Amino acid sequence: MTRPLRAGVVGVGYLGAFHAEKYASLSDVDLVAVVDVDAARAQAIAARCDTVAATDYRTLFGRVECVSLAVPTPLHFALAQEFLGHGIDVLVEKPLTASVADGRALVEAAERGGRILQVGHLERFNPAIRALAGVVTQPRFIECHRLAPFTERGTDVDVILDLMIHDLDVILSFVRSDVQSVEAVGVPVLSESADIANARLRFANGCIANITASRVALKRERKIRIFQTDTYVSVDYGEKHVRVCRRLTDQGNATIDVEEHALGDSDALFDEIEHFVHAVRTRQRPLVDGRTALRALEVAEMIRSNLETA
Repeated sequence: MTRPLRAGVVGVGYLGAFHAEKYASLSDVDLVAVVDVDAARAQAIAARCDTVAATDYRTLFGRVECVSLAVPTPLHFALAQEFLGHGIDVLVEKPLTASVADGRALVEAAERGGRILQVGHLERFNPAIRALAGVVTQPRFIECHRLAPFTERGTDVDVILDLMIHDLDVILSFVRSDVQSVEAVGVPVLSESADIANARLRFANGCIANITASRVALKRERKIRIFQTDTYVSVDYGEKHVRVCRRLTDQGNATIDVEEHALGDSDALFDEIEHFVHAVRTRQRPLVDGRTALRALEVAEMIRSNLETA
């Protein structure tokens, strides 16, 4: 039998705790340790996952082959670079880094060292998005709404890097064209940076995407609508529901065919981590590698640089 893959998790707050649980549930993975600057939190998650706790991430060097980094965005670059430099494959939470320059340097470091660098753009593992493979081919207009109530978590960056980055990655996976122009507006409400933002992207191939993200909404909403010739697609991420409307022509008569897909329960984070483990074992490029995530970060930076704030 293949020996267990030795893994670690750095940062076991809200999301990192789930990372630890997923690794611990995999029979072919040995969760060597969890690390957090909060010793009590590290101990609590370690006990839950039957592993050991640490407060210094450097104790993982030489002990693990791969690691999840679920630390605040400003720390992504420095920590990921250190782990890559020690020959350790990295799954870093989105966004890749806080700046394009750091993101580019990190991608180059991973490529030079022959290391796996995966980025946690979780919606790619949402069954609602997976169901669109082969359906969305040449989108002409895309509209996204991603709304969430306010929490302190994630406010180390603005709403563009906190929430909108998810939709940018999904849109760029559908639209294989460069962004030609950007119009954007943002409003800081409960933090020092934009908490609600809208961006209108025009791509070189003529496609337009209109994206709204808010972290000061009264309720959660994660939806995307996609229009292309003869086809309209509506996706509700939260409900895991997809509606596909197609125009059919029979002997000159046009009708609308509607497909409803209820996709049921799934665990996107488990699938993402299992995908990372497979990439580490096989050395295959992950679905959202560093260069893919860098493209989303580049568009995010374009939006931020064009942002008009109230």
